[in-house]
Amino acid sequence: MSVSSVNPATNSTNEYYLTRQSQMESNVRSYPRKLPLAIAKALGCWVTDVEGTEYLDCLAGAGTLALGHNHPAVIQSIHDTLASGLPLHTLDLTTPLKDAFTEALLEQLPGGKEEYCLQFCGPSGADGTEAAIKLAKTYTGRSSVISFSGGYHGMTHGSLAMTGNLSAKNAVNGLMPGVQFMPYPHEYRCPLGIGGEAGVDALTYYFENFIEDVESGVTKPAAVILEAIQGEGGVVTAPVKWLKKIREVTEKHNIVLILDEVQAGFARSGKMFAFEHAGIEPDVVVMSKAVGGSLPLAVLGIKRKFDAWQPAGHTGTFRGNQLAMGTGLATIKTIKEQNLAQNAQERGDFLQAEIKKLAVEFPCIGNVRGRGLMIGVEIVDERQKADHMGSLPGDSQLAAAIQAACFNNKLLLEKGGRNGTVIRLLCPLIINQAECEEVIVRFKKALAEALVATRGA
Repeated sequence: MSVSSVNPATNSTNEYYLTRQSQMESNVRSYPRKLPLAIAKALGCWVTDVEGTEYLDCLAGAGTLALGHNHPAVIQSIHDTLASGLPLHTLDLTTPLKDAFTEALLEQLPGGKEEYCLQFCGPSGADGTEAAIKLAKTYTGRSSVISFSGGYHGMTHGSLAMTGNLSAKNAVNGLMPGVQFMPYPHEYRCPLGIGGEAGVDALTYYFENFIEDVESGVTKPAAVILEAIQGEGGVVTAPVKWLKKIREVTEKHNIVLILDEVQAGFARSGKMFAFEHAGIEPDVVVMSKAVGGSLPLAVLGIKRKFDAWQPAGHTGTFRGNQLAMGTGLATIKTIKEQNLAQNAQERGDFLQAEIKKLAVEFPCIGNVRGRGLMIGVEIVDERQKADHMGSLPGDSQLAAAIQAACFNNKLLLEKGGRNGTVIRLLCPLIINQAECEEVIVRFKKALAEALVATRGA
């Protein structure tokens, strides 16, 4: 079928393609409901729809596009791999390209290849978390897992069981058993109702006591899985001393510590991995999204002590994606050569500072948080009474209106957090100062418009 027959000029509208999508795809589709456009092309931080309208993209494939859209290094890698004659699919057979990518990726982990080895999984982050839990159970011989409120680890049967949000879980009976949830520190909404450093201290003690108390009622788990920065949970950053205590306790009791770096990894937080802010070394690191340089790939970094697999103990058809290894290698090189971790930190600091200034004019901005270019803006109803910690009730209706107004102002971003009250910015790591300033201009305009639409003021 020719391009002209599927993309007739007379039908090149967003509505045309969105209607066709709704007719041909499952009801499960999500992003088109909030961001109703059909993409024609994209470059860097910009997306152009089929009607020729340009949007500033602060979603970046939910963090997958570390270098933005169609970065020259990524495109060149694809061309080079295709021209090389390499097979595109190799199962887990090695190639010179895979060898180079493996070595480069190991060099990013603390201790490098002396401390870690890699396992190539199926192509999604959920495949990675499933493999990590299976490995932990294999290594320890135990069956249970500790996860945390607000955490997100995927939508497959096992990974969904370890995810905090109930909306997707309520429709599915019989998820993986043996998952124990514990409270995750939250600077704005302390789960213990204490807040501040005292709240962090209490949660730190609670975790240690929970594991070591012989009357806790819970057997020793195979693994603890967590995100150093919860993404879908509302961009909640784990306190350093809490993470250090988690590491100390799990190491003491030979519990496998799994860090899910699917979204926060690859310089987004201002360091290559978000756990590095706490100076810890996980037993297993789950990587996906940016690890494939925009193409599907999931990889585990495994401390060698914990590599308990027997040959073929965990397999997957699509673990040998050569194009993704090439683009992943190009992404790692570009991140290091252009010091994009520093760019993420500097641009993120600027964006947070500017949004905090907006909070003076728009008190519906209750909390601004995150690290680097992983930023959350919690939207609240400031007309209501604050709780004893000074936290205001969230305003999910206004947050949805802000996202819609941002779209109308050609700014693409996502929501998250409890009841969808957190506006999330996941800008490409290459975003420049002028583009950051434009983000603020459009976001401010959207705030004003959303307030008029929902509150009439």
